[in-house]
Amino acid sequence: MSTRPVGYYVHHQGAGHWQRANLLADALKRPVTLIGTFDGTDTGASRHACLDLPDDRLSGFDGLDGEAGRPDAFHYVPLRVPAIRDRMARIAAFVAEHDPVLMIVDVSVEIALFARLLSVPTLVVRLAGTRTDTPHLEAFRSAERLIAPFPEMLESDGTPDWVRAKTFYAGFLGLEPQSPSGEDGSILVIYGRGGGGGALTSLIAAAHAVPDRDWHVLGPVRGEGEVPINLHLHGWVGDIAPYLARASLVVGGGGDGVVAAVAAGAKRFLCLPEARPFEEQTAKARRLEALGAAIMRETWPKPEAWPILVQEGLALNPARITSLVEPESVRRLANEIEALAGLLAAPRG
Repeated sequence: MSTRPVGYYVHHQGAGHWQRANLLADALKRPVTLIGTFDGTDTGASRHACLDLPDDRLSGFDGLDGEAGRPDAFHYVPLRVPAIRDRMARIAAFVAEHDPVLMIVDVSVEIALFARLLSVPTLVVRLAGTRTDTPHLEAFRSAERLIAPFPEMLESDGTPDWVRAKTFYAGFLGLEPQSPSGEDGSILVIYGRGGGGGALTSLIAAAHAVPDRDWHVLGPVRGEGEVPINLHLHGWVGDIAPYLARASLVVGGGGDGVVAAVAAGAKRFLCLPEARPFEEQTAKARRLEALGAAIMRETWPKPEAWPILVQEGLALNPARITSLVEPESVRRLANEIEALAGLLAAPRG
């Protein structure tokens, strides 16, 4: 008798969902099919089966469907979009053909509830932020278990007790705590794939405000201007580790990937959360600051604020943020999923 597979829905906004899916799929013993809207670069780099879905994003996508009569249980259900029908048909066909033991959903209320309609148990990834609206709570209620890819210490205060009790706090996935070494006094600025990138004029002003330190910038930067000699724009890089190791201070958003890398590297952190639905990054940044693990500002600082901010950042104790990293987080989560899958694979009744 063949082992029933796991279906893993991967959201297409930002790189973190894809990276998390592959880390976890690599650690699971069961076969995993990654389901989502991918590009060739993604699927070519994965060793797992991939079910590519048509893109459901409307022109000028902003996460809203523009519907006045949306049911309370959903976030995004635009009408008269053939690509959405095709997506759901392909997911239903996968379920009918492969009989997955469960679906991991990272993240989509609609896919979580659709899987429930298909009579497939779900594990729903629950991101940080204030997610107490009706659609989120109904998706959480429909799931067998919830996965939080962050430490319990970063949980939002308003999260209902029943949601907390249903949650497995996986912690930062895929990174082990390291000892800082070889710092050269530089400042590292990181922009993730899911945001709009940095403004060159703002970076130039910051570099001029703190001229005695080198500024290294990873990720997209927009705009034009004369770049000072202490500002280095590297664009996308395949491995941020060398830049992270040398940095004495990291400036970045509150996305899972950036926060996890900073925590594992035991780096001092100035967190500038990017605008996200449900205050995902802002809520996380506030918790980090409350724990003494980071300094947080809700907007990019003015030039005159940078010298003091850098001093405050360098005064942070890196042990505070690295204490949030739990060793072998991926293996712990994989074991939890394997145990649940074993229970679900047993005949009903």
